[in-house]
Amino acid sequence: MNWEKRADTLADRVADPDSRWRPIVAAVPRHELVPRWWDVDDSGTWVLRDGGDDLDVWGEVAYADRSLVARVGGLHADHAMPGDRAEGVPTSSATPPSLVVRMLRHGRLGAGLSLLDLGTGAGGLTAYASCRLGDRYVTSLDVDPYLTNAAASRLAHIGLYPKFVTADATQRVQCTYDRIVSTVALPAGPGLRPVLAALATGGRIATTLERTSLVITGWKHPGGDVVGRVERDTAGFMPARSGDDYPPALTGLFATARVSDGDETGTGRYRDSFAVPRRSRRG
Repeated sequence: MNWEKRADTLADRVADPDSRWRPIVAAVPRHELVPRWWDVDDSGTWVLRDGGDDLDVWGEVAYADRSLVARVGGLHADHAMPGDRAEGVPTSSATPPSLVVRMLRHGRLGAGLSLLDLGTGAGGLTAYASCRLGDRYVTSLDVDPYLTNAAASRLAHIGLYPKFVTADATQRVQCTYDRIVSTVALPAGPGLRPVLAALATGGRIATTLERTSLVITGWKHPGGDVVGRVERDTAGFMPARSGDDYPPALTGLFATARVSDGDETGTGRYRDSFAVPRRSRRG
């Protein structure tokens, strides 16, 4: 596979010519991070794809600016057998490179600054940040031990050796960091406190919050308060997991929403925008 040419084309697509991220995107072999993934066929069924089966398809998919679903429900593509059909909703994915670059820009990385990457996923953000800062300044954390182990192995294969930690960030985060960039949606309230506690004084965080698609950034002040803003940007990340998996009720709700016709609906006042459930208008 001529991945260098594909990566160079991807870099042109997601970064400006004078961007410091452009040569980094061009240098990372993204296909190495996602050897297998889940795709949806014409019937809406999850189907396993293996990059080794067709190098051209693998290269086309890996170097497109798109999300690649690595885990559906509890079944990671790496663990699936040919013919397996996953059920449920995506629970881990490789974030689109353009979104990775945007979140890193919101994080305002700089030489000598330590970074915590929350939500290892396939390791794309960790790889880009390691190339920019040096891998000794980068730590990647995820609650799923398979994700941290797989990403560590794959990044080592391409010559990058950041630190990987398996932990529940909503409970405790060891050490402190100058920058925290999260590609999982963090819970508001008590579940956010361990992450903010891990932010060094003068440090900066970039994340989204659960149930929103708003990108939030903030600086930590000497008194311990984190003060920031809602950026003019959006990102749709999966909620941070706590424990082995997402709550079953939540997964079931999403699965039902995907296929259900819902209750009775009507046309709202702004009929060109969307229809709303009648019962919600009574609330």
